[in-house]
Amino acid sequence: MLDFVIFAVTFVVILVGAVLYLYPSSRCASGVPGLNPTEEKDGNLQDIVNKGSLHEFLVGLHEQFGSVASFWFGRRPVVSLGSVDQLRQHINPNRTTDSFETMLKSLLGYQSGTGMAVTEALMRKKVYEGAINKTLDKNFPLLLKLVEELVGKWESYPESQHTPICAHLLGLAMKAVTQMAMGARFADDAEVIRFRKNHEAQIWSEIGKGFLDGSLEKSYSRKACYASALAEMESVLKSVIKENSGRGSNQLTFMDSLLQAKLSERQIMEESMVFTLAGCVITANLCIWAVHFLSVSETVQEKLHQELTDVLGDEPVSLDKIPQLRYCQQVLSETVRAAKLTPIAARLQEVEGKVDGHVIPKETLVIYALGVVLQDADTWTLPYRFDPDRFTDESVMKSFSLLGFSGNQACPELRFAYTVAAVLLSALVQKLRLHRVEGQVVESRYELVTRPKDDTWITVSKRN
Repeated sequence: MLDFVIFAVTFVVILVGAVLYLYPSSRCASGVPGLNPTEEKDGNLQDIVNKGSLHEFLVGLHEQFGSVASFWFGRRPVVSLGSVDQLRQHINPNRTTDSFETMLKSLLGYQSGTGMAVTEALMRKKVYEGAINKTLDKNFPLLLKLVEELVGKWESYPESQHTPICAHLLGLAMKAVTQMAMGARFADDAEVIRFRKNHEAQIWSEIGKGFLDGSLEKSYSRKACYASALAEMESVLKSVIKENSGRGSNQLTFMDSLLQAKLSERQIMEESMVFTLAGCVITANLCIWAVHFLSVSETVQEKLHQELTDVLGDEPVSLDKIPQLRYCQQVLSETVRAAKLTPIAARLQEVEGKVDGHVIPKETLVIYALGVVLQDADTWTLPYRFDPDRFTDESVMKSFSLLGFSGNQACPELRFAYTVAAVLLSALVQKLRLHRVEGQVVESRYELVTRPKDDTWITVSKRN
């Protein structure tokens, strides 16, 4: 897994919670230009809240102070890096492995993500990545079936009907992840709905807001609801593990791969929780933004249709054909960039370091302002324009890979999301034209993963 993989923004949430009320060893942020604390106890927390999100706060911070800037989480100084050059300086000497997995497990209260011997940690990492790869390979027909069911539903709509893509694509992602992770039990929509209620409303939403602003700790009722939802999800996962243990099946799920690797029930439950949380949210929002951008760019849509015709003809996409869909990959990469899909990542400085001559002391929280970097005019030509052709430039791809969004070492959750999105776009664009709804304004909500503030609507028409 890359050292700040997709979803590594979870780092920020956990580390904020860990340091928010600690006394500082120093009141100096190592001479890095930036904001003084607004409040003694909370630092610049209220400034972040006033801006609406950490990403929007960082945009203003870097506009004011440049690409290396500082502010305060509670009584601790934080350094934020807002350009590719500064990130390159910091990443190279500070690589570690499994940052996302370790931090998400810590947030969920799973101790196995920390304190493991190096050999055990590497083994668990290989098992986890291998299980996701096998899941895609063995369950590709199921994924294709789920996508074709959705496309068939859209085909049946009259051209004037507005289709809510957030609701539909979150449903698709949840069905794909639960069935491919846990098996046929989740072919029942009622099971998926119950799982989704705890996943989306009680767990992921609190990870996105309650831990960052401290409000979860201040509300007994919300904290109790969160704990109850997490316990219920864990109970469901454990019951599925028992159901799958020792049974024969033609379907090899994510859990089945973990069982074959002889992990304990607790370990399988934890890995399954991480995959279902991360896999669903990133997959859903990658698909949502990709469909939205295609609906507002007829030129891009028709270019993608031509590639699908050249590579696939009238046949559905297959797993071995996806790497040949180069333009589709460019569309998805540009979707990640233009949507600022994961706007923040972070890590704790392991050893004292320097960026542009600024000393960063050991154990300083360093934020990677990815949302700022992804629309930096010095890195991207016309950064606010949706243009998949920019990824034909090798230097652009190198910058994108540096940020952890592409390349051979892309995290397994991201590979899963890219595969689902490629299947979805292939099936949709082969059969339908996607149209934007006139007058609709789509605004972003910047949380752990960027999503539309409200459901986003399109209309469709048949190609033939």
